[in-house]
Amino acid sequence: MKVATLDNGTPDGTLVTVSEDLASSARAGLSLQHLLDGWEEAELPDPAAAPFDPGEALAPLPRAPQFLDGSAYLNHVELVRRARGAEMPERLWSDPLMYQGCSAPCLAAQAPILSDPDWGTDFEAEIAVITGPVPQGATRGQAMDAIRLVCLINDISLRLLIPGELSKGFGFVQSKPPTAFSPVAVTPDGLPGWSDGRLSGVLHVDLNAEPFGRADAGVGMQFDFAELIVHAARTRDLPAGTIVGSGTVSNASPEGPGKPVSRGGAGYSCIAEQRMIETIEEGAPKTPFLRPGDQVRIWMEDEAGRLIFGAIEQTVVPA
Repeated sequence: MKVATLDNGTPDGTLVTVSEDLASSARAGLSLQHLLDGWEEAELPDPAAAPFDPGEALAPLPRAPQFLDGSAYLNHVELVRRARGAEMPERLWSDPLMYQGCSAPCLAAQAPILSDPDWGTDFEAEIAVITGPVPQGATRGQAMDAIRLVCLINDISLRLLIPGELSKGFGFVQSKPPTAFSPVAVTPDGLPGWSDGRLSGVLHVDLNAEPFGRADAGVGMQFDFAELIVHAARTRDLPAGTIVGSGTVSNASPEGPGKPVSRGGAGYSCIAEQRMIETIEEGAPKTPFLRPGDQVRIWMEDEAGRLIFGAIEQTVVPA
């Protein structure tokens, strides 16, 4: 099943079911949050002949109870920590990194990215799941059963603000603004490449219509989504509508970590990784962070080349 949310003048919008090819939809008469709160009892219409335009969709959950973002791809963690001179603690291989991000508003797929020269604005292409209710101390089985929907996100990061915030000893606030979501979310049972808490398949990232990243989401994920949910629920219940992100999808190329597309590697799902490789190989970064006018596109395809979640397509504008 594929779903999306359209604007109806209310904060949560109205839910629609969407056809496999994203061409048609049918209104469900409730919001996605209402569906998640009563998942077992809900009856949804089959997508009808009403046309569906992904560009008109809001985020699947325009305002979520919470957004928890992990860092499951440790190749990304290692490169970004090296970029700011931080060591890679051994315990990160067994204990997931996670922060609590901005859950309201959740941005639509075509919302602008706000940029300031002093911010170091970057995109981060990720997979995310939306859960039903999860009890405190959940088992792996309970965590898997709670995964209701899967989507793509652009977890926007303001790289030049991060070191100053982390140096205070707390976490991200200003350096992690609202996140953009794919227009469509998909249930795991209808998702090609989904297996045991992971999604395999190429996550495409283009910057200004040029290939930037082609990482496989199923490769290099140290912690699957069930493990991330179990970690998040250790000390609290997770309400229905909790969004859990994978962290930036990142593959280590056979030629070395993060080699660019032009060299036969998987490329990058964020600018920070490319800048780190440039620093390692050439002594200094060359690729600039996002500037007004830049365009970012993030998407995944099925075996027939059709968009699975629609596409995140954002343009950078001055803050």
